[in-house]
Amino acid sequence: MSKSLYQTDYLKWIETTVAKLRMRDYSHIDWENLIEEVEDMGRSERRSFKTNLVILLMHLLKWKYQPEFRSGSWKGSIVEHRRYIRKALKDSPSLKPFLAEVFAECYTDAVEQASAETGLFMEMFPEFCPYSSDEVLSAEFLPE
Repeated sequence: MSKSLYQTDYLKWIETTVAKLRMRDYSHIDWENLIEEVEDMGRSERRSFKTNLVILLMHLLKWKYQPEFRSGSWKGSIVEHRRYIRKALKDSPSLKPFLAEVFAECYTDAVEQASAETGLFMEMFPEFCPYSSDEVLSAEFLPE
């Protein structure tokens, strides 16, 4: 069995697929791989969104529970990840219900990460997120 362009040269496959779509040459599109790639794009967007939310929540926890170690890099990370999340929500408003759906899970992951990075026991952090998603995304909010 010969390998497809998708398997041998991914970038060339993308360029060829785009060219065929632009020419409306639909009968020669590699539909199976194109559909898979579009599905992967959605999964990737959601994974990236969750990663940014975990990092943001983790730095908010570190800010609250280790005030003696507060730094510009922590604050910079908070600003950066808020920006990523707000931009994602602006570009894809359908992520708003996803935010509500994954918020608690991301908080649990953030507690685990904050515990690992700070050396504080996980039990030191609240079991449930003490901040609303609106607070977490607000540029003015920092837990004191």
